Amino acid sequence: MIAIIDYGMGNLRSVSKAFEVVEHQALVTRDARVIGNASHVVLPGVGAFGDCMANLDRYGLIEPVRATIQSGKPFLGICLGLQLLFTESEEFGTHKGLGIIPGRVRRFAIDPALKVPHMGWNQVNVQRKCPLFETIADGSNWYFVHSYFVDPSDKQIAATTTTYGIPFVSSIWKDNIVACQFHPEKSQAVGLQLIKNFGAWK
Repeated sequence: MIAIIDYGMGNLRSVSKAFEVVEHQALVTRDARVIGNASHVVLPGVGAFGDCMANLDRYGLIEPVRATIQSGKPFLGICLGLQLLFTESEEFGTHKGLGIIPGRVRRFAIDPALKVPHMGWNQVNVQRKCPLFETIADGSNWYFVHSYFVDPSDKQIAATTTTYGIPFVSSIWKDNIVACQFHPEKSQAVGLQLIKNFGAWK
């Protein structure tokens, strides 16, 4: 069973629905025992970084997230669920993240002709062929909605990059963690394939 972590913010229904479509059993939950017993865990997210960290703390979900990752079970972060893994974010001041991935979350500082947030479809270029991208073509288009991007201290963990004014890391892969800035649940066929691949990942 796949646990989708519910910390009171995020597009939980669309993520859950995507797993249903690819016939993987998934449960939206904030129960630490359910998360601990799950075979796979997903951390989605929409909203402000500081508010999301506060909600994870309020619902007692920080330690379950860390324990999940330490256990080695497959873990998927989506959008803010990617950013929260990092050391800190500069969104509305400086806020500490989960500190699982060394690095910082930064705001786009780009050509004023390009709108922020970066919203809509954009190309994703594979840097390392991680398991979740095995059956997905390099250069596929994915759906994004974000004003901030991750800047990992170790550039080798980048699985994909995307360009929006500047090139940025659009997904990471480290051991049992895959996390993406784009929204697979909103990315039609390629997104559903990634979600299907995640559910089958061991």
